[in-house]
Amino acid sequence: MILAIDIGNTNIVLGLFAKDALVKSWRIKSDSRDTADELWIKISALLEDSEITGISICSTVPALLSEIRILVKRYFSHIHCVIVEPGIKTGTALLVDNPREIGADRIANTVAAHHLYGGGAGAIVVDFGTSTNLDVVSPNGEFIGGALAAGIEISIDALASKAAQLRKVELVKPKNVIGKNTVEALQSGTIYGFAGQVDGLVERISEQMYELYPQLQRINVISTGGLAPLVFGVSKKIEFYEPDLTLIGLKLLFERNPSA
Repeated sequence: MILAIDIGNTNIVLGLFAKDALVKSWRIKSDSRDTADELWIKISALLEDSEITGISICSTVPALLSEIRILVKRYFSHIHCVIVEPGIKTGTALLVDNPREIGADRIANTVAAHHLYGGGAGAIVVDFGTSTNLDVVSPNGEFIGGALAAGIEISIDALASKAAQLRKVELVKPKNVIGKNTVEALQSGTIYGFAGQVDGLVERISEQMYELYPQLQRINVISTGGLAPLVFGVSKKIEFYEPDLTLIGLKLLFERNPSA
């Protein structure tokens, strides 16, 4: 089985692939203070007796990536491991000013989006995590840039900490857009507000994509990330929800970088 590990600022997401099928996945909290041994305790408890034949990793947390390298060397030294970083084969061009700035998770999402929804179409991946990332994929599978905004939870935390009469609320779709109380008003502003933000960005990005690629017939808009279900179905532009998009991308990148 191939173990895919996506290390984010908020969560670490793990997935087990048997051939091309994702058979198990888990989401645990990220803690940048965790050591390799502490990470091993968490991960090994989930894996139980699974036979791991390969590992694919991406990380946006440098401290945890350093510890994961130690973990792999200590506990999986006999197994081929691919870490998404400069120098690996991605099969996709990064058409940006500084490719080294692009997060490894965004590369994995680009690869997976083109694999699942390509076929001559462009794609916009909306990743709802600690930040809200909009990653733009050309019809040829190239990463051509995107937009970054504050994430949903960050915005709620900032509002609750700065406004004395406001508080954190459960993130669910409210009954009404026009909130009848403080909780509903906060929920409406958050859920519909972020949906509107995404819809506006998708519309503007799409306009530019059609200018760049005059023959482009379609742009698929795909949501992913832990908070995506909050906005999927509310947004007018998001068409697809792929909770395991990053894990699928990691599996594909593993296949593109076989052992020597």
